[in-house]
Amino acid sequence: MGHMSLTRNARFLAALLACGEGSALSHFSAAVLWRIVEDPGGPIHVTVEGNRVCRGVIVHRSPLQGDRVRREGMVVTTVGRTLVDLADVVTKRRTLERAFDEAQYLGLDWHGAAPIHGRRGSGLLASVLAVHEPGTTRTLSELEERFLGFCEKHAFPRPAVNDGIEGYLCDFVWHEQRVIVETDGHAAHGTRRATERDAIRDADLQIAGWRVMRIPSMRLFGEREGLAKQLARLLATPAPAAPAAPRQP
Repeated sequence: MGHMSLTRNARFLAALLACGEGSALSHFSAAVLWRIVEDPGGPIHVTVEGNRVCRGVIVHRSPLQGDRVRREGMVVTTVGRTLVDLADVVTKRRTLERAFDEAQYLGLDWHGAAPIHGRRGSGLLASVLAVHEPGTTRTLSELEERFLGFCEKHAFPRPAVNDGIEGYLCDFVWHEQRVIVETDGHAAHGTRRATERDAIRDADLQIAGWRVMRIPSMRLFGEREGLAKQLARLLATPAPAAPAAPRQP
């Protein structure tokens, strides 16, 4: 009787009930519930105290102490503890950076995240906390994320991401070089109206002394080496002087 398909949160709750009192959603499952990572699918992660075994659930055994809170009717690790746990299981550094970016954007308190001696991810977590400023590389699309990876692969200085310049939200900004890169997906930039809007935007930025480079999605996927050489030349070219402010009459 009734609907046979369980929602994600229903599966989370079932896992918690199966693991018993004192358990908490953790690792990827907690990060999904906090909305700081996309749902990767797969088994649910629960941290328990003691030696419980829960069939069909990835069980982590660790003291939780004050690291449990309630969210959406379920017990979950705090944001700080979730990030500590996430560092143990991610396969890419960028996944952890993005989680910090989202936590900062959502106004969540992530400051409890600190490396714990003996934890598998303590080195990665310490490195990210040392060099990454949460919120500075929050991307809004997979295309933007790919371009950020492209910059890292070719050892370009990391740009500011989705930064406000002259009243416009710009995809990637190198302030010192006064360079702006816009990654153009066909869906958002392939119409006549979008082309006209982009031309006005680019003119405003260029008048203000910025150099704007637009990269269609197909070029990022298919002409990576040529694109890298072109961007390297642009970043190496001395930035033009910022235009002087107009004189007041």
